[in-house]
Amino acid sequence: MIETINPATGESIRRYAIMAMKDAAAVAEATGKAAYQWARVPVDDRARLVDRLAEVLRERSEEYARLMTLEMGKPIGQARAEVEKCAWMCEYYAENAPRFLAETPVDTDMAESFVVFSPLGVVLAVMPWNFPFWQALRFAAPAVAAGNGVLLKHAPNTTGCGLALEALFEHAGFPADLVRSVIVSNEDVHGLIAHRAVRAVTFTGSPAAGRAVAATAGGELKKTVLELGGSDPYLVLADADLQAAARACVVSRLINTGQSCVAAKRFIVDRTVADAFLQRVVEGMAQAVVGDPMAEETTVGPLAREDLRATLHDQVQRSVAQGASCILGGEAEPGPGWFYQPTVLTDITPGMPAYQEELFGPVAVVITAEDAADAVRIANDSVYGLGAAVFSNDTARARQIATDALDAGVCAVNTFVRSDPRLPFGGIKDSGYGRELSEFGIREFVNVKAVSVA
Repeated sequence: MIETINPATGESIRRYAIMAMKDAAAVAEATGKAAYQWARVPVDDRARLVDRLAEVLRERSEEYARLMTLEMGKPIGQARAEVEKCAWMCEYYAENAPRFLAETPVDTDMAESFVVFSPLGVVLAVMPWNFPFWQALRFAAPAVAAGNGVLLKHAPNTTGCGLALEALFEHAGFPADLVRSVIVSNEDVHGLIAHRAVRAVTFTGSPAAGRAVAATAGGELKKTVLELGGSDPYLVLADADLQAAARACVVSRLINTGQSCVAAKRFIVDRTVADAFLQRVVEGMAQAVVGDPMAEETTVGPLAREDLRATLHDQVQRSVAQGASCILGGEAEPGPGWFYQPTVLTDITPGMPAYQEELFGPVAVVITAEDAADAVRIANDSVYGLGAAVFSNDTARARQIATDALDAGVCAVNTFVRSDPRLPFGGIKDSGYGRELSEFGIREFVNVKAVSVA
């Protein structure tokens, strides 16, 4: 059985039976048959149903937002914003999918040559809990627009969200079985990857789990897209607007209670402004409102699971034991639920967990750099490469650093990193490979077929 638990109270929400592998395989077969028929539906008709997804999301926004908040503790205002962002993304693909997937002529010495983008079939999505609607839909909406079917294995603690997503596609009028949610064990995921109906896999989660998924998919010669988290560096140069930089860093660090792959995690600051910047960051972190995620005023809710809080606290404690200074927070909040105090760590050196590991929670890490070149060195001294940001009043210089110097898939200048349907999203190094969103994302799970006519 899988049990979902309210992270704000520690109380049980619901229990779900785990599907036997034969039952999950039957679902995969049904999705394969539905995908075969769906691939023959004109792209304009598919796009109209994707647009209908946006309408249903807005019609049921409060229901979906409260479900997210109940299952994983997202502050309710942020949960509503997640639903709205999903609707926007669906509208984007409804409008642009026909153009992205249009037959493309190519000038060759043949009478006619062109490229078409054909669906692959069923794509298995193994999704995380931290953005339970956004992370699933930012894959699923373009995947179905491209003519594919979707088999969704959601995180156990957001099982209700996974089932709600399946129902969302039903409410929007998609064919039966085209998008299905399966409740299976992590071990049975590998069996689903190997299933003949599954043609590709997308996974968001830890690097260790990503390697396991990629190994199984590689053995089956099935394409994968992996988004495996990050330890995003935010470079604050000597000429930065410190107030604006600190505000952006704190906002990014505390989004989703710090449980975001693309959140600011390492603030790398020029030593000449380090003290002034640190003061502003501490003030911003201290002003966070920690509490009931259903309350409108709350900006920081609980961590999603008890083990996640324990892991975060262990990383903080080990960093302090190795010489880091904790100048704000650093403890679990007393009482029910899995709350953790907004925390600021300084005096960070290589080898500490705060320097080299991903801290998934409301913990800001401030690292001092000698100058801009040293800040870039520290930023790139990481196994991760998802997002990064640069703050400087010399916009041209900051733009050059973001463009040419930082190891990341998504960069920002004088603002915080965020995903946007119009831009590709993904990482390098241990942050994974492949891209979601934009034209690049919808073309990840298609057969790019060349046709020539003599």
